[in-house]
Amino acid sequence: MLISSYDLEVFTPPCSPEAVTFSAFAHLDNDIRQALPYLNATLRNAAYNPAVPALVWRDGRHHVVFHPDRLAVSNLEDRTMAAREVDRLVGLVNDTWARRDAIEPSVEVHQRPTPMLLYKLLPGTNCRECGEPSCWNFALKLGAGQAGPRACPPLLVPAYSEQLARLEALVTPAAIRA
Repeated sequence: MLISSYDLEVFTPPCSPEAVTFSAFAHLDNDIRQALPYLNATLRNAAYNPAVPALVWRDGRHHVVFHPDRLAVSNLEDRTMAAREVDRLVGLVNDTWARRDAIEPSVEVHQRPTPMLLYKLLPGTNCRECGEPSCWNFALKLGAGQAGPRACPPLLVPAYSEQLARLEALVTPAAIRA
């Protein structure tokens, strides 16, 4: 187990003290720097920079940053959710570290694809078959990691196979594609 304990700090973001959401830091008992390349290889839409070192990830509604000595997570409803989410993230780090022998680590610097780039690769039919009101909304979900390209039925038509392949390469880590 890489992380056995942490100190939790929950606060309202200083840039918006009137906010109704919270942010949290988990000050870790161990340095997790060596786990970042494994997380980079497995987390969809993570943006990693080994020079910092930090890995930024959008997990649903939460913005998460993995630093060597702490985890940061934002957009939390309350202190209970903060504790639950930090526990889950600590579990994610520990699980990834435990599986490291089966993961090809990646130190590649990743940048998240922009919604416009993703949108341009979609069929542009606004058919709503994906459950979204428009292709733009679907592109936003793709960029946030809340949907995968195969959730767009028109992309599954052979005429769009090239766009599907490019989208999967953009939003799916190599470890999952393999």
